[in-house]
Amino acid sequence: MDEKKLSFEEAYAQLMDLVKKMESGGLPLADSVAAYEQGIKLKAYCEQLLKEAELKIETLKVGA
Repeated sequence: MDEKKLSFEEAYAQLMDLVKKMESGGLPLADSVAAYEQGIKLKAYCEQLLKEAELKIETLKVGA
């Protein structure tokens, strides 16, 4: 999966789905590790998108 093509909402929904699956305790260890790795990537991507949005807002405030 290429998270760079996801919207924030899509990435966040996938992240929440992974969290639910891992919290259920039903995943085998290897799947849990893979889900954790994917979750780390999605978290970083969501944080990046939020920072970009924050910078845009700050730029608009300064320019207003």
